[in-house]
Amino acid sequence: MKVAVIDLGTNTFHLIIADLDGPEAKVIYKTNLPVRLGEGKINDNIIIPEAFERGLRALEQFSLLIKAHGVSLVKATATSAIRSAANGADFVKAAKNYAEIEITVISGEEEAAYIFEGVKATGLLKECCLIMDIGGGSTEFIICDPTQVYWKKSYNIGAARLMQAYFHSDPINTKDKTAITQHLTTELADLKENLDKYQPNHLIGSAGAFETFTGMLYPELDLKAIKSHKIPLADYRELSATFIASSHAERAHMPGLIKLRVDMIVMAALLTDYILELGNLQQMSLSTYDLKMGVLASLKDQTDQLPSAKAL
Repeated sequence: MKVAVIDLGTNTFHLIIADLDGPEAKVIYKTNLPVRLGEGKINDNIIIPEAFERGLRALEQFSLLIKAHGVSLVKATATSAIRSAANGADFVKAAKNYAEIEITVISGEEEAAYIFEGVKATGLLKECCLIMDIGGGSTEFIICDPTQVYWKKSYNIGAARLMQAYFHSDPINTKDKTAITQHLTTELADLKENLDKYQPNHLIGSAGAFETFTGMLYPELDLKAIKSHKIPLADYRELSATFIASSHAERAHMPGLIKLRVDMIVMAALLTDYILELGNLQQMSLSTYDLKMGVLASLKDQTDQLPSAKAL
C-alpha cells in the first residue's frame, strides 16, 4: 500500500511517498518546495495573496506526483501558519478545490506528538532528552525518554515570526538580540520550569535548521541517507557565532546555506543558543526524522492493525 504524507509548514511544503507493505515503512520518494507561506504578515495572522498562490501551486505539483506514484492514501497536515491565519480555512478549502488535497489542520499538541514519534524512530532516545523543532511559525519542545513523553508544548516563536518582529538590523545588533531574549524569557517560563524538573541532558534538534547546522559542519555528509548525527557543542557554538555576527550578504555566500534560511538561520541560532543555556544541556544531536516521519509511523501502525491491511 502506497501512502503520501504532506507537511504544510510555514516556510516549506514537504511530500514523502512510502510503501507500507513489509515490516517497516519504506520511503520511495521525497521532495519539498519553499512556499514561504508566512511571508510578510505571519504575525498579523494573514496568508498574503502571493503566498496563498505559491501554496496552491505547490500542492498542485504534489497532486500530480501522488497520482503518478499510484498512492492509495494521502495524509496532509497543516501547522502554525495555516492554523493561526484568519484565512487559513480559505486555504484549506482552496486546496481541496484546486489540487484535490484534503488538509487536516493539527494543533500544536498534535504537532509535538507527531514530532516525538518521528524522532523516536531514529533510535536517538536513550535517556531523558529535550526534542526541539524550529519551524517558521512555531517551535515545539518535547521532554521525553524512549518510553514516554513527560511534557510537550508548541509556542508561536518560529523563526519567521521572530524575524518579522525583531530582526531590524544587519548584522543583527545588540538591541534586536536583547529584544528576542526578553521575548523568549517571557514566553518560555513554563519550559524553564519543566527543564528544571526533568533535567534532560541531551538536546535533539528535529530536521530543519538542525540539518543546516549539521550540513555546514559536515559538508561530506549525505543528510538524506542518515537518521541522526551528533553535533559537538563547541563546533555548533562557533558556527552559531558566525551566523549571528555576519551580514545578510555574507551569509548569502556561505556554502551549504540555502536561500530560504539566509536570514532565518540567525533566528534559529539565537533560539538554539538560548535553549542550550536555559537547560544547561551538554549534548546535541540532529534527527532527520520529524513531523512527517511521525505521521508516516502512525499510518503504518493503523494499517498494521487492520485485519485486511494486505488487501488494501
